[in-house]
Amino acid sequence: MSIAVQSILLFQAAPAAKVLPVLPPASPDLVRTALFLTLLAFIPAIVICMTSFVRTVIVLSMVRHAFGMPETPPNAVLISLSLFLTLFTMSPVISRVNGDAFRPLMAGTISTEQALERGGAPFRDFMLAQTRDSDIETIYAISKTPVPDRPEQVELMKLTPAFLLNELRVAFTIGFVILLPFLVIDLVVSSILLGLGMMMVPPASISLPIKLLMFVLIDGWRLIIVGVLGSFH
Repeated sequence: MSIAVQSILLFQAAPAAKVLPVLPPASPDLVRTALFLTLLAFIPAIVICMTSFVRTVIVLSMVRHAFGMPETPPNAVLISLSLFLTLFTMSPVISRVNGDAFRPLMAGTISTEQALERGGAPFRDFMLAQTRDSDIETIYAISKTPVPDRPEQVELMKLTPAFLLNELRVAFTIGFVILLPFLVIDLVVSSILLGLGMMMVPPASISLPIKLLMFVLIDGWRLIIVGVLGSFH
């Protein structure tokens, strides 16, 4: 019998435990790192659905449409400004999440379940402060479940859509207040052009400089940002 055949027979006769490599157990640091990377995928959804971003970006977009310039300022500028205003508004919530959940989780002093519970509490308090009771009752009525007796018993999956409903309502209310004076300017300019018989002149070509001048004179961007940030109580 050749040496090659003997080697094959010895390899087949060896126990499986001696042939297959033994994988080392996953360390806690590796598990925490994997969990952190997984949570990073949910950050865009958290930023959009559970913060002040929705109200801010809608109001700033309505200002752009009130001028009649749908591409100025560009989307990148509006989104960047909305993100920084969101960070400013949510800084107390972020500080609580960092101190109560993220740092203890990275240090290994609390479990993943405790970190998720502690990290969700600041967002829950923020959304409860902004959401009307009628919006929460609407979501619970749609799901055909009884409304809880205490605010801390409201489920996060039902509180989030109720919070979004409230944000849309407030954003469109602020947008109406912003659009109204611009609409008045458009009507006045259109009436003047019609009275002068200049029906072939586009009203937007004349009302746009007037709206820009008025907006700059009253320092409109500052007033809008102050109003949006002041709407969060």
